[in-house]
Amino acid sequence: MQISASILSADVANLAAVTAGLERSGLDMLHFDVMDGQFVPNITFGMPVLAAIDQCTNLFMDVHLMIKDPLRYAEQFVKAGADLVTFHLESDSDPVQTIEAIHKAGAKAGIVLKPGTSWETAIPYLEMVEVVLVMTVEPGFGGQSFLWDMVKKIEALRNYALVHQLDYQIEVDGGINAETAPRVLRAGAEILVIGSYLFRQADPRAAMDEIRAEAIKLHDETYA
Repeated sequence: MQISASILSADVANLAAVTAGLERSGLDMLHFDVMDGQFVPNITFGMPVLAAIDQCTNLFMDVHLMIKDPLRYAEQFVKAGADLVTFHLESDSDPVQTIEAIHKAGAKAGIVLKPGTSWETAIPYLEMVEVVLVMTVEPGFGGQSFLWDMVKKIEALRNYALVHQLDYQIEVDGGINAETAPRVLRAGAEILVIGSYLFRQADPRAAMDEIRAEAIKLHDETYA
């Protein structure tokens, strides 16, 4: 299990210091939400900010494109430092071409599903990607409440991977905290995006360790 901290909820005036602190705390990935004001009604970060942060850290850069035309910008985000680029199947770009462009640029590729998009929509692309990101809130803003119905989508994607012997990882983004993390881990999630909950903690390392301990407990129960 890996934790990806969403800097959408961080102190944007001190991103270098925040990133350094998270790296010292044992964070696995930095989750970078890109919003263009068209695909979602919010505007956040672009390539220059990503490149600047990438210069300050050795953390794995997990870049989530919530934009209208991810194919147009995929290569640029990889060049700016993205190690993984995930994009929405609901965007205007052709999914196969976008996945191929991300891979050609040298990064891992993932597809993202909004809460209202069925998991079956992802089936044609599951053999091509390294990650499937399940949104457990509506994309566009941080601090939303977890949508519990999405647990079934995570379970379905995990079962499909097992039946068809596919090795994509399931990432979950939205409303992840000490209460919801165990449930999505049990359902089959392997990468947890944590934003508001993590940045509210006085001790982020302790918060992450608590969730990791739960993951170890679930693993031991599964393979006992």
